[in-house]
Amino acid sequence: MSLGKLIVVSAPSGAGKTTIVRAILDKYPSMLFSVSAATRTKRETEIDGKDYFFLPRQEFERRIRAGELVEWEEIYGNLYGTLKSEVDKTLSGGNAMLFDIDVKGGLSIKRKYPNDSVLIFVKPPSIEILEARLRGRKTEDETTFKKRMDRVAMELGMASQFDYQVVNDDLPAAIVEVDKIVVAHTTLAQRST
Repeated sequence: MSLGKLIVVSAPSGAGKTTIVRAILDKYPSMLFSVSAATRTKRETEIDGKDYFFLPRQEFERRIRAGELVEWEEIYGNLYGTLKSEVDKTLSGGNAMLFDIDVKGGLSIKRKYPNDSVLIFVKPPSIEILEARLRGRKTEDETTFKKRMDRVAMELGMASQFDYQVVNDDLPAAIVEVDKIVVAHTTLAQRST
């Protein structure tokens, strides 16, 4: 087993996983962030290579055929995935890497790296609160919103396959809970002091 660790945070859209991941990365600057590849259109606030590697669909499909992805998934008509070279480099270097990915992607990482990964599922306090959070973001049209909500039941049904479940009904408390899990599975606490 390597000294590196893959910390995967997954959740339905709107549950707060990205906010939690950013808080952990802010606290532990030495922790690496897994930048996923994606074929979707870049949002105005996103930076290519920092938030995602935005690839044309043909290039993404070429990487699938070449076996260059640890996991990939088509979600809402777009492809998302994790580059195998980045994961292997992290583990062989003894580093910790934080993932902000979908539920199926998280489970794929656990299957491929069972001794080197820890999976955390962030649950919304309720479906109603999740709906309100998604609507409040104002990043999706009604069709995309409906697709996201249609996927929630499947995602919540997979939560039991994760190592940890954190309910995000109080964001600061959820961040503390995820932080405790990260510290328990990495050497980041020693590095950040």
